[in-house]
Amino acid sequence: MNYWLFKSEPSAFSIDDLATLPGKRDHWDGIRNYQARNMMRDDMKKGDLGFFYHSSCAVPGIVGIISIVKPSYPDHTAFDQNEKYYDAKSDPANPRWFMVDVKLKKKFRDIVSLELLKTRKPLQDMQLLKRGNRLSIMPVSKKEWDYITKLAE
Repeated sequence: MNYWLFKSEPSAFSIDDLATLPGKRDHWDGIRNYQARNMMRDDMKKGDLGFFYHSSCAVPGIVGIISIVKPSYPDHTAFDQNEKYYDAKSDPANPRWFMVDVKLKKKFRDIVSLELLKTRKPLQDMQLLKRGNRLSIMPVSKKEWDYITKLAE
């Protein structure tokens, strides 16, 4: 099993938006960074777990847990000129961008804030906390996963 962190701006797509969808399930589209795409395409597997992280908001932080319910497949939004994430260079015969389907497992009662995460010594090497990290998807170690899930209890 692998563990991940998925960032989303709550003004664009929040954990509450996911919670209101049929089956509390949706595709995670719009990844337009090759490093994040490669992790999604090559490393994410059905059954993997991820933290849902709200970014670019008043209190950024981890707000819940999602699971991967469908492994990577071509991101159809790249082919549609009317979509926000359209990419004219992406070809359905040779797709450039991929997405996975996720399902809400748990919404945390309280946010595990970025500010709090930064103060915890066991998380000092977490990729999220590294200077200049702007990836929207990143791996989380089992040790970090276990520590953060305990913080959220």
